[in-house]
Amino acid sequence: MLSKKNYEGMLTHKIIIDLALSFPGTELHQHFERIGFKIAKKRMFATYLAKDNSLNIFLTTEEQRVFCRMSTGIYPVPNKWGEKGATTFELKTVPEDIVTEALLSAYNNVLYSKK
Repeated sequence: MLSKKNYEGMLTHKIIIDLALSFPGTELHQHFERIGFKIAKKRMFATYLAKDNSLNIFLTTEEQRVFCRMSTGIYPVPNKWGEKGATTFELKTVPEDIVTEALLSAYNNVLYSKK
């Protein structure tokens, strides 16, 4: 997928938006102070918070456990959503390939969900 990064190697606002929107049928929506990414006529699979350069990705709890072991910059959202698999990715520290894999997992979970 995308591989452009800023001079520090960090995923930027534009790169994250481009990456999320590269999944077919994905739409951008305002979600409180975040940018939400959802599949048309389905639910959100991730939200981005520009001020913290962080991404909350909606994984299964099993996927969450796996991704949280990959980097100290990946951890459950500290609320009920986190208990259901919502996972924070601090984009200044997490490599692009891991973020891409997590986004793809969340996207597929929503795409193939019967909800």
